[in-house]
Amino acid sequence: MRAVLETTPGGPEVLAVTEVPAPELTPDGVRIRVRAAGINRADVMQRLGRYPVPPGASRIFGLEVSGTVRELGPTVPAGAGIAVGDEVVALLDSGGYAEEVVVPAAQVLPVPQGLDVQAAAALPEVCATVFSNVFMAAAAREGETVLVHGGTGGIGTNAIQMCRALGLRVLTTVGGPEKAAAARELGAETVDYREEDFVARVRELTDGHGADIVLDVVGGAYLDRNLDALAVNGRLVVIGLQGGRTGELDLGKLMAKRAAVIGTTLRARPAGEKARIMAALREHVWPQVEAGRIVPVVNRTFPLDEVAQAHEYFDSGAHIGKVLLVP
Repeated sequence: MRAVLETTPGGPEVLAVTEVPAPELTPDGVRIRVRAAGINRADVMQRLGRYPVPPGASRIFGLEVSGTVRELGPTVPAGAGIAVGDEVVALLDSGGYAEEVVVPAAQVLPVPQGLDVQAAAALPEVCATVFSNVFMAAAAREGETVLVHGGTGGIGTNAIQMCRALGLRVLTTVGGPEKAAAARELGAETVDYREEDFVARVRELTDGHGADIVLDVVGGAYLDRNLDALAVNGRLVVIGLQGGRTGELDLGKLMAKRAAVIGTTLRARPAGEKARIMAALREHVWPQVEAGRIVPVVNRTFPLDEVAQAHEYFDSGAHIGKVLLVP
């Protein structure tokens, strides 16, 4: 089958479509003919050599797919709700930039009713990231305010919609008027970080209260300012390091606010944790998707053979929403 590997760590040009053996079916696995795969920041970090593949996982890129079930492993229970021919989405450890993948059945969900199977590839990784961090790790409560950094990326466009659908007020940082308009269309109140101090603006918008939760993809460069933007009893959840791995934190300020700093990744979590996250999506998020309150925001689609061009476009930051690859 055709799949994407890198020749060496580096820029988009190191990605190449290569002929590789199809993955072996595992006892609890589901073989999926891939219809589309989502590009994520984690893929870029892997390409650069900064995000190692978990032990035992494939070196093939890609953490989420949609497609059609071709085969089930012998221990997949009849009650799993998965049958050959079903259209599904899946959360992967790796392997999505390919014509086929094999995924544990507990990490597979049906394509939400009414949704195009190709567009559905934009959902698994971002939905799992947002729900596991905002609603599981940070225990968001209805009526709270969340600040989402990077409101027009794949994570941001999903976080705005999910948080709004589940009863939160959403503030988000964006860069420029076009991205601000897109984020407002999704239901967020925006702060243009190029023109405004996001801490001052968040405190202004919340009458001095601050954000109850900050979902941060920036990391070190924003650490102290995120704490300033937090409300008393607030929770800062760091899920990305685009602004560096280290930063200075005033522990006295943290204690005075009775705040929490939470750092997470999704890819390296044990299979059992991923299964629980996917089950929570099916219960709490999929009904919102089927009701039209959460929709995949797909910016551009590239053929698998143009993976280098797709990553170049992704790296540019011009996209609003998700970028997909189609085998």
